[in-house]
Amino acid sequence: MTKFLSPSLGDFARRLAYGAAISAGLLMLGLTPAEAAKTTLNIGMSVEPAGLDPTIAAPVAIGQVTWQNIYEGLVAIDESGKIVPQLAKSWDISSDGLTYTFKLQTGVKFHDGEAFDSAAAKFALDRARDGKSVNPQKRFFATIASIDAPDPETLVLHLSSPTGSLLYWLGWPSSVMIGPKSAADDKTTPVGTGPFKFSTWAKGDHVELVKNPDYWNKSVDVKLDKVTFHFISDPQAQTAALKAGDLDAFPEFAAPELMNTFDGDARLMTKVGNTELKVVAGMNNARKPFDDKRVRQALMMALDRKTIIDGAWSGFGTAIGSHYTPNDPGYQDLTGTLPYDPTKAKALLAEAGYPNGFTFTIKTPQMAYAPRSAQVMQAMFADIGVTMNIEPTEFPAKWVQDVFSGRDYDMTIVAHAEPLDIDIYSRDPYYFNYKNPVFNELIKKIQLTADPATQNKLYGEAQAILAEDAPSLFLFVMPKLGIWDKKLKGLWENEPIPSNVLTNVFWED
Repeated sequence: MTKFLSPSLGDFARRLAYGAAISAGLLMLGLTPAEAAKTTLNIGMSVEPAGLDPTIAAPVAIGQVTWQNIYEGLVAIDESGKIVPQLAKSWDISSDGLTYTFKLQTGVKFHDGEAFDSAAAKFALDRARDGKSVNPQKRFFATIASIDAPDPETLVLHLSSPTGSLLYWLGWPSSVMIGPKSAADDKTTPVGTGPFKFSTWAKGDHVELVKNPDYWNKSVDVKLDKVTFHFISDPQAQTAALKAGDLDAFPEFAAPELMNTFDGDARLMTKVGNTELKVVAGMNNARKPFDDKRVRQALMMALDRKTIIDGAWSGFGTAIGSHYTPNDPGYQDLTGTLPYDPTKAKALLAEAGYPNGFTFTIKTPQMAYAPRSAQVMQAMFADIGVTMNIEPTEFPAKWVQDVFSGRDYDMTIVAHAEPLDIDIYSRDPYYFNYKNPVFNELIKKIQLTADPATQNKLYGEAQAILAEDAPSLFLFVMPKLGIWDKKLKGLWENEPIPSNVLTNVFWED
């Protein structure tokens, strides 16, 4: 990649002259170069977003560039996963759970000068819940029956039924506030209310953001003047860019096998945090032989999760027994429900009518964890007489066409990034083609209460059903592998929502 090539001698001389001019300017201000903290940041990402509006498309890379940087919501999710006020400074929920009244911040403007008020908030939510909406989380807004804006500072949501997760959902990237005038163009030229403004997008290379000098939240001291997101898919290139100093940080490093190459580095440090990235091998539950629970259970018991984590992600990761992470409320360790037991797996296959096994195909997106996991799984399935063919599948376009939309597949493997998304197994349609009325009823009950203890109990019951039914093969939670300059402060070490929140990031003097 040309941007990482060594400079020519002419370039080097020009850089020396430029550096001398900067140093002279700093001295005129009474500062030495060592005393002036950097205000720019070069940050790496493995995947380039297809667009820059998280309210019209699902890929997490969109939010990793824009959420909390360009766009903000009525509320936000902080690094600990808690709901905090944002464009709504307060709210009140009626005793029956059917009316949410938000008091909005005043004096807020979008980056193009348009005012943010209750009318703009109503527009954003009406757009998200409209019958023609393409919002990736349209279900979040399904129980909003009507919206009132009685005055510029007040927004009232009237619900058709209690929705215990609504406030949490309103903090997600898909629920950010967008301006009525700019909405149509946000995919390529995003306009929000956040601490950074969109500057440029060089497709295939980088997106640049600049500090918003008119940011409404005066309690926040934004230190960075410019941030450039560089898109580098190749792990070796990621490593080279970091070591050469072309990148200051790679908050979600994609090559766990290369983490130890940074041991003892004088400039860079490594961080291992937690995420919501649940790696699961989803099966088409409507297609034989995966429509038989015994077959799905057998496949689960054929897999040694620790060996998969070692082979796919160099030992970084946490085994899971259901579609839930240890960070989530009400988590239960259910890896013992269908533990590794090849002998019992063979017996289950014979009981289901497959004493000699069967053959199927797994469609693997090109993200590193998927083919690596599949190769380990392939060997383990062979031990119980099952042949799994691996079909590489381009992501996102081809995978979405074949698996997510077309549901024309046997098995696939993908990391689900959304927090608390266990409800996907109750969606109809959804690519698993899994149907369990008891599970669906539990998911409905979770939304009918806002009591955390009650919700946690129900979440526990829902996890147990999935662990037993095995509509997917639950493998592991990926960690957040971060590498960044030791002088860089404020990046999130953990990831309750896929993001690169830059509001409080700064360089140590």
